[in-house]
Order: sequence, then structure tokens, then C-alpha cells
Amino acid sequence: MPTPPTSLIPAGRVDPRERRYLLPTRVLWTSGAVKNPQNLLIDDLTTCTLEPAKPGALSSILLDFGRELHGGFRLETPQAGPGKPVRVRIRFGESAAEAMGEPNNDHTIHDHELRVSWFGHTEVGNTGFRFVRIDVIDAEVPLTLRNCYAVFLFHDLPYLGSFRCSDSRLNRIWDVGAYTVHLCIQDHVWDGIKRDRLVWIGDLHPEMRVISTVFGGISAVPASLDYVRDRTPLPGWMNGIGSYSLWWILCHRDWYRYHGDLAYLQQQRSYLLGLLNQVRGQLDPQGLEKLAGHRFLEWPTSRDPTAIDAGLQALVVMALRAGSELCQALGEADAAAAARADADRAAKVRRRPTPSKQAHALMVLAGMADAGETNAAVLAKDPDRGLSTFYGYYILQARARAGDISGALQLIRNYWGGMLDRGATTFWEGFELEWLDGSGRIDELTPAGSKDLHSDYGDYCYVGLRHSLCHGWAAGPTAWMVENLLGVTPAAPGFESIRVEPKLGGLDWVEGHVPTPHGVLHVRHERTAAGGVSSTLTGSDELKQRVVRRS
Repeated sequence: MPTPPTSLIPAGRVDPRERRYLLPTRVLWTSGAVKNPQNLLIDDLTTCTLEPAKPGALSSILLDFGRELHGGFRLETPQAGPGKPVRVRIRFGESAAEAMGEPNNDHTIHDHELRVSWFGHTEVGNTGFRFVRIDVIDAEVPLTLRNCYAVFLFHDLPYLGSFRCSDSRLNRIWDVGAYTVHLCIQDHVWDGIKRDRLVWIGDLHPEMRVISTVFGGISAVPASLDYVRDRTPLPGWMNGIGSYSLWWILCHRDWYRYHGDLAYLQQQRSYLLGLLNQVRGQLDPQGLEKLAGHRFLEWPTSRDPTAIDAGLQALVVMALRAGSELCQALGEADAAAAARADADRAAKVRRRPTPSKQAHALMVLAGMADAGETNAAVLAKDPDRGLSTFYGYYILQARARAGDISGALQLIRNYWGGMLDRGATTFWEGFELEWLDGSGRIDELTPAGSKDLHSDYGDYCYVGLRHSLCHGWAAGPTAWMVENLLGVTPAAPGFESIRVEPKLGGLDWVEGHVPTPHGVLHVRHERTAAGGVSSTLTGSDELKQRVVRRS
């Protein structure tokens, strides 16, 4: 078959994402005159009709697509009326309550009023959602629908990593964390698919740890790191937040550890050296940090100056040590020594005590506090309270440093599992277990007398329906389980050598796949009758020879 001349095909950027049309899985609610609503669950030629609006009684339908998605909505209208369009209102919701209420339109529009073509199809929206409500607001013409599809827009990435263990609840949490981050990989690695749909460098750190253990070295992470770097000339602070420039350094250190791409790291040389000098300049002679920019760790600590001060002191120490590692890899011996010396000086500073679990976790990870003592005195006390979905990952890491794997697993079951118990299919921007008291599910209409889990809760920048129910920073347990339960981490950049140190924490067995630049390593650990752990490693001989430590 002849091909059209090149001159007829305009040049332009190609969208690498996949588009799939997904049917709704159930009709959750109807109102007014709606005929044959179940036909919308079937991909055939049958139709559903919504009669014209009447005063005080719209014809409406609420569709559930079964899980959180990113994309839009497509209506196929074989006969929308006698030669004229129909006016409708389309509302998207990450929860049923959002689609039934007045959705938040910050960053993406969730509430549309439009005319639907007759004898054709119409697409609307680009956001994160699970539910779609259709209202006929035309008083003259019925709306006939043959099919309604979610237009699912995503990168079709292979899941190179996997995780399974003897606890099915943990398996589900691992899967949901992986899927949460998968949805956030769009133009770049976004924080969330409804809001903000931006590259926030702090948010990116737990996301890229998940990406490394699930998808391997995909290009979206370097593209996101470079996107913010190029828009933040020094002496600016990334995203206007001093700590987020520190996270940029930590992201690069961890990306280099997992993927060993020295050529990419070399592209950061000039900016990295300048940023390290800038951070060192924020220390007073005693090593006390005076970080400029918006002094921020994460939202739940934003009203606690003592937590911010202690947390930023620890983050500066962590970032300078990470920067020293990177400078060493780049052959910048003097810069590496200077960063290491300032990190050691800053690590001796002790800010006044704070009750914040988040700040204490960072102090443990920075080597500024004893892990066991901190776990016993702070982290393991009332363990399910005083958390955040973002810094929950670092609390888990600190508890692992203390050897409290069983306690960390119970925290994952209770806290992240608490979201799943109320219908979540992705993890949320913020969450408190107290929200579950007297509230309904996000995938049902809220019963009379119950609190609505979406619209009645939230805090800080995510009050009510502005709250994002798919936020990549919340997926940390997915990476944590690989790093700690499977125990597979790089012992040298790019997994040139591989450390395997499983910690089962009361589980009978764990197994999974871990992607490396040299292939995928499969590991299985089983508890023996004597109380030890028996491990089996599967992969190429060359890959298995890289394992330098097993326990």
C-alpha cells in the first residue's frame, strides 16, 4: 500500500505513552430516568439512555472503573438526539464522594460542562480518577450511550522486579506501591496524577527508590532530575525549598548506586560542585545549618520548628556525605574531602529534642542518633501515630537500622494497609489512622451519619477533595521490602557487587526479583526449622558471582 508523502505528515513530538480504553466495572448509582445502565459494562452494541433533565431531577449515573487510573473519559453516542448535541456535566473522582460532590479543580479540571456530539464520540479530561459521574442537564434531548470508556494513559513498562512473602497483606501493599508510582510516571515522574502533576525533588526520592526496584533504570528519573536542575540555576533552591536541593544530591547518589551510570553522573559535575559549595556555605563555624529558602521537611512537621531544625541538620549531613561519595566517583578528591569534613562537623551538632518521629528517623539515618535507643524511645512508641505517607519510608528505614523488622512490618500492615481496608487502589498524599474512626469507604457512597474519608479529612495543602489519592511519595514500603526483607542492595555502584542480607521479621518465606544493570536476580529465603534462613539465588552465573555477602 502506498504511504503518504512525508510532506503531508507534520513533524512533532511523539507521545511514548500507551492509550487503552477500559470499561467501567460497575454502576455505583443512578438517579432520574436511566434505562439499561448495566449495558455500559458490556463492550457491545447495546445502549443506555438518560432522559432529558427535569426541574429538580437530573438523570444521572455514577460509573466505577475499579481502580485509580490516569487519563480521560470517552462517550460513544450512536444517537444523541435529532441532529443536535446534548449538554452534560462530567465529574471525575478519585473517590465516589469526589465525583458526587464539587470536585477540586486545582491543577487539573475534574468538573466539566460540555456538549456531547450526536452520532459520534466525545473525549474529555486528563487527570487521576476512578469514578465518573454523568448528568444530563439538557431539558430537551435524551442522551443515548453505547459505550463509556476510561482513556487510560500510561507508560507500558515491564515489571522487572517482584515481591511475594508468606503474608498476603504485605504482598498487596507491595503491588499497590508499585502501581502508585507507575501511574506517576508520565511526562516526567510526577508527585501525583491529580495534583500537582509536577516534579517535586523531595517527593522523587522515595519514588526513584521504588522505580529502581520495580522497573530498573528507566529514563524518566534522569529526565526529571535534569528538568528541575535546568530550571534552578544556582544559587536558587530547587522547588524554592532548601531541603529539596539536598534531596537532589541524595537522588543522584542513590541512582548512581543502583545503576552505576558514570557518564550520566559526569553531566552533573558542575552543578553538583556548585551546589555542594552552596550547602557548605549554609553552615556556621560550629556546623549548625542555617539553610536558606523555605525551611520545610514535609507537611506534618511544618508546624513544628524543632522538628524542622533537627531534620534539616540531619538532611544536610546526609546530603554532604552523599555528595562526597559522588565527588569521589568523579575524581574530585578535594571536593569530596571538603564535603566529608563539613558533614562530620555538622553531625556533631545536636538540636534541641523534638517528639517528631520524622526528625528522629533522619537523625538515625544520618548517624547522629543511636538507632536502638531512638526506636525504643520514639519510633516504636504509639507506632501507628505521628506518621506521614512521605516520611513513613524513612521511619521504616530507621526502624530497620534498629533491627526492628517485625515492628516495621506491623506498621506497614496497620498504616498502609489501613488505606487498602477502605478501598484504596493507590496510596495517598496524606493519611492518619484516626480518619478511619466513623468514616466510610472511598469506593462507596458515604452512609448517612458517617464521615466521608475524602471530603471530611486532609490537612495542610491537601484539605478535603484537594487531597490526592495517588501520590508517589507514599509508596516507600515497596522499596523497603526489597531492600530489607529480600535484603538485596548494591554493594558497589551499579550492582558491580551485590549484598544479600535478608531479614524475615517473623515471616516464613520471602521471594522476588531484583533488576540490576547485569540482569534480574531472583532470590528466595525460607526460615529453617532451626530458626535460620535458607537462601536460593537464581540468575546468570555472572550475576550470581557478583554476590559478595549472604546471611
